[in-house]
Amino acid sequence: MKQKIRLFNLITIKELASLTNVPKEEIIKICHSLGMKVSFYQRLDYELLTLVASDLGYEVEWIDKQIIRRNKKIKRQASLSRDPVIILLGHVDHGKTSLLDYIKRSKVNYEEYGGITQNIGVYKVNINKNNSLTFIDTPGHEAFLAMRYRGTQITDIAVVVIASDEDIMQYTNEAINNAKSVGIPIIFAFNKIDKNNSDIDKIRRQLAERNILVEEWGGAYQSQEISAKYGIGIDKLIEKIILEAELLDLKYSPENVAVGSIIESSLNNENGYTATIIIKDGILTLGDYILVGEIFGKVIKILDERGNQLKYVRPSQPVLIFGLNGVPEAGDIFHSYKTEKELKKIFSYHLDLRSRSLSHTSEMKQEKQKLNLIIKADLNGSLEALTESLEKISRNNNKINLIYKSIGNINESDVLLADMYKAMIVGFKVKISSAAQKLANNNNILIKVYNIIYKMEKKIKYFLSHNAKSSKREELMYGRAKIKNFFTIRKIGIVAGCRVLEGKMVINSTIKLKRDDQIIYVGKLNSLKSFKKDVKVVKKGSECGINIPNFNNVKIGDIIESYKEIDLR
Repeated sequence: MKQKIRLFNLITIKELASLTNVPKEEIIKICHSLGMKVSFYQRLDYELLTLVASDLGYEVEWIDKQIIRRNKKIKRQASLSRDPVIILLGHVDHGKTSLLDYIKRSKVNYEEYGGITQNIGVYKVNINKNNSLTFIDTPGHEAFLAMRYRGTQITDIAVVVIASDEDIMQYTNEAINNAKSVGIPIIFAFNKIDKNNSDIDKIRRQLAERNILVEEWGGAYQSQEISAKYGIGIDKLIEKIILEAELLDLKYSPENVAVGSIIESSLNNENGYTATIIIKDGILTLGDYILVGEIFGKVIKILDERGNQLKYVRPSQPVLIFGLNGVPEAGDIFHSYKTEKELKKIFSYHLDLRSRSLSHTSEMKQEKQKLNLIIKADLNGSLEALTESLEKISRNNNKINLIYKSIGNINESDVLLADMYKAMIVGFKVKISSAAQKLANNNNILIKVYNIIYKMEKKIKYFLSHNAKSSKREELMYGRAKIKNFFTIRKIGIVAGCRVLEGKMVINSTIKLKRDDQIIYVGKLNSLKSFKKDVKVVKKGSECGINIPNFNNVKIGDIIESYKEIDLR
């Protein structure tokens, strides 16, 4: 009986090698033997991943359906109609984009069309008072291919565009096979009928040779002759799409939590992580929490394809959402939750499945303590370098358990994940948001940020060497204060007049005195005063007096950091 690998989404060859304890080079060879040229960092599609895993003696089990079953919300019967989602497929230069451009020009007024965000990749077009259609405008979109292997789809109808002055090309064959494997209706659009060398019967014959008969030849597939350039036949094509949608009788329940698919995702400095999504069932509301495999977050902003802010979104409407803690892949399935508690419960279940995905491996190393890590980096290149470095450190003793990795600054979602899995967060050339630092302090989550990889390596090795065999403790920062002035008091020593810049200064905590980011003194905060009164805590924005015993080299502008110690065991 084959052992199971439980997965949410696509993984790379490197990740598969780590899960199966098989060298990456061996997996590359298997892929080559199957006729696929791949790289270490390439994500395998569902079909290839299943084949390779099987060759290695494993069975892939996709666990998003298990998560759905664990969700205890009652699924209400679908009661409201929703608009169809149509994907345009076909070979390059056969007229997919020209077709959509004509539909947008003819069905959307000039002001609206001019305001459409072109890079969203999905468009909703109001055909008339009763009908709207959502088009996915990318040839052979990754999301469609990924959903094919997942066994679900966000698209309802496929329109395959074929140039009638050419033959059916290889990519058109692939597009037809993809749509047929998903099981959605296919409508054929025979384009470029305005050309002198157009031969539509030739295309019908070539389809027939592939066991596909259009209605004109007594088959079941709808087709329409069109010219995307001049708009000929496009109204009739739209009528056929609407007819097909009516036969499907598409419904959703507004009482269900939102379930849908990622169409595109990205990261930029201005907006952070964003994702273009389409919902299949339920309603997504501003402030909801969503889970996409190992990526999650709170929806803090929703924009439609024209840049308008929305408070909620219904099925079939393409939107851009903000607030995730990473970049999900096209085709990944997401689920929404109304509270953070619900999200944590489901995500904890996910992590439990993940940790048990290869129980035989963990049992072999059960006696060894592991350091759970979350890593964040400024660039993909840095992230890969960090990952490689950690793999080298862990290779001999298997002590590192990498929970999550991503690019971008450290935020609240990262701390929430660390809290769920009792992990340490390591950052490389990134910043920590003040909210994340506060949450980390409240939950005893250790965050370390480095600018040089070898310093990170040194620290991780130190943690590993002390983690299992000692009670070594590490510091977690309370806050930072800046020295505005200082005084020397006989029999007491230096007293620094400070203003608290971040967090708080706490009596009896460890203090580190820094100058130009270099630690020049470490001691205990034995005396903390506010307006000549002894106090236990001084918070951000307030002034205080801090005694620095047995140290005289103090300068105005030095930084004092207050830490508490936490047990790393």
